[in-house]
Amino acid sequence: MNWYLEVLKKYAVFTGRARRMEYWYFALFNLIVSFVLGFIDGMTGTVSQTTGLGLLSSIYLLAVLLPGIAVSIRRLHDTDRSGWGLLLVFVPLIGAIILIVFFVQDGKAGANQYGADPKVATA
Repeated sequence: MNWYLEVLKKYAVFTGRARRMEYWYFALFNLIVSFVLGFIDGMTGTVSQTTGLGLLSSIYLLAVLLPGIAVSIRRLHDTDRSGWGLLLVFVPLIGAIILIVFFVQDGKAGANQYGADPKVATA
């Protein structure tokens, strides 16, 4: 839960670096909350037939869109890659696979052009 809150505290911070734990715990928490809100939307009947999204799910997804982009860019920075690499998401299938590989990789040890090593800074 702390990792999730840390990402929300850095709501629109696109500079610096993010550890793997920070990124993946944020992604896991988003997945869990999305399932719960989707279930609630289904039970209350607030699901749109055209989009397949519910009211609560849509509001939540809009609320975490910017922090999700920010933590993804900081995660790429930790692997010593430009945040512009996030645009690979627009390449069908292959782009998503490449990004997952980048997000799973360990960050560059020591400082890089994007900042100090977050493992050393938080240890």
